[in-house]
Amino acid sequence: MSLGFRVLDGHERSEPSLVEAFAAIPTAIISDNLSRMVAAGPKVRPMHKSGVMAGTAVTVKTRPGDNLMIHKAADMIREGDVIVVDAGGDLTNALIGELIISHARSRGAVGFVVNGAVRDMDVVGADTFPVYGAGVSHRGPYKDGPGEVNVPISLDGMLVEPGDIIIGDLDGVVCIPRKEAEAVLALSRAQEEKERGIQDAINGAGWDRAWVDEILRSKGCEGV
Repeated sequence: MSLGFRVLDGHERSEPSLVEAFAAIPTAIISDNLSRMVAAGPKVRPMHKSGVMAGTAVTVKTRPGDNLMIHKAADMIREGDVIVVDAGGDLTNALIGELIISHARSRGAVGFVVNGAVRDMDVVGADTFPVYGAGVSHRGPYKDGPGEVNVPISLDGMLVEPGDIIIGDLDGVVCIPRKEAEAVLALSRAQEEKERGIQDAINGAGWDRAWVDEILRSKGCEGV
């Protein structure tokens, strides 16, 4: 086994029913129920026109400027996969563009997340196929390696393991660990219900705001 230059497969994928359930929940709600500690960072933003991304992670770790292992991952994916790439946030060379996106999409991919640069924005930006990136560069990639497919990666501190659930919307990208998905889903649904109640109160008699002053007094704030 060659660490840093290897291709793995055979990981367990999250249940499609769980992926579908999370697709209806905003990333902000999911993030709140992961203790607000799990996010791909503010630099990884939607590059596509609109639309929600929901799928299971196929992970890629590559050196900056090289997309050889992204091509390998695109050849390996199954229906419902999201290709998630840790490229260290380098923006010198674009790692994905129209051709590889089209290829992965034709094989069943439901999105890309790249902590690196994207190109062909005239196509990507006009489409609803979810593509998230950290920036844009017209400079193309190299195809030399090394790199790894289906190993644990990190995007700005967000750990992603193969088979985890990846959700993206206009607020960004969040990863739900496969083994914690059911618990996070239950918490997220409960928060949605709570926030619906708050919105109903705002639209009706008003939101009880006594909690603001209670917190301020508990912290010793003067003038409250």
